[in-house]
Amino acid sequence: MIVDTHVYTFRAPDHPAGHTSAAEHLKYWQLGYAGHHQPAYSTRDLRPGDASKLMDPRPDDPWRLANRNFRVDRTHGRMVWTVDGEDFTKHYFPPGIIEFSAGQCIGEMDYAGIDWALMHVDQTLDKDNAFMAECVRAYPNRLRSMAIVEEQFIPTDPDRAIEGARHAIRDLGLHALKIIPDYAYRVTDSTRFDEPSWTPFWDAAAQLGVPIFFTLGPAANDPDTRQGFVDVLWALRRWSDRYPDVPVSITHGYPWRAYVEGDRLVMPKDSFAPLRDSRIHLEVSFPIRIGDLIDYPYRGCWAALEQMVDEIGADRLMYGTDMPFQNRFCTYRQSRDWVEKYLPERIGQAAVDAIMGGTAAKFLGLPGAR
Repeated sequence: MIVDTHVYTFRAPDHPAGHTSAAEHLKYWQLGYAGHHQPAYSTRDLRPGDASKLMDPRPDDPWRLANRNFRVDRTHGRMVWTVDGEDFTKHYFPPGIIEFSAGQCIGEMDYAGIDWALMHVDQTLDKDNAFMAECVRAYPNRLRSMAIVEEQFIPTDPDRAIEGARHAIRDLGLHALKIIPDYAYRVTDSTRFDEPSWTPFWDAAAQLGVPIFFTLGPAANDPDTRQGFVDVLWALRRWSDRYPDVPVSITHGYPWRAYVEGDRLVMPKDSFAPLRDSRIHLEVSFPIRIGDLIDYPYRGCWAALEQMVDEIGADRLMYGTDMPFQNRFCTYRQSRDWVEKYLPERIGQAAVDAIMGGTAAKFLGLPGAR
């Protein structure tokens, strides 16, 4: 059984997609494009551009967005914006993709030989749990879905966040919660997901009986990305110890770009200390994060994955791709091949089988899990 624990389905950025309007939805994407590491370029002559010009540091605007006519270019399947009369773009989305339906996802899964996939959620992509439920109903034997939580309300209006989570799990039948604390940090005084103001939400979420996935990063403006991320992992370890019956996993893995040295990942041994002898699971997802720095078949990542198996255990590692975004750097099949073809001699076939589906099938309670 091959299980991809990280795929998306979503409507286009100029669709409301659960937001109050298409214009509000586009704001989320403009903010994302401004800071993403993919290179910007002119659509006229391909010369390098500067995506930071999508931002304007005006103190009267909490979004800090510049008026750049940020928009969908359906002719070329990309997002564009205008600076001094010239259009620019970048491929945060892979070329040709501005929306991704459940049917498209299944088509990719069929071609790559993926049995099951877990749909991730993010307020920027699509903010509508009913849409996610529709995707699952269309393919109930192939897809499972996380539920969107409005993280900005967790510390300030926990009852609202709790009601949304309960509705998504109990009424819509979704299968997990995903928490991106940064959405709360942006608009509230909260700076840690383990602050007392978050406790009412966590207590209620723990009663829903579903896994909780965390998308984490170091504290804002932390000068040491590596140590900052480890510090956050220790906070998650304490959280997990407080809620021992809640299955928990970290999306994406580590901030891998901070660990690239030359053409390989170099992971200090203490990097994995917070996860040792814990119940916390971790996503194995290198191509989407560093596919522009280390080429397929990602030889520079092999030793890091071997280290993860030794330090964490294959029974807590789960294959994930970020499909369709991973298509910026490799095919869907290649996202399997780099593990299945090249790693058995290093980590053993049993570990490969666990990473590629066995661990996730048990974690998610999929039919046929052993």
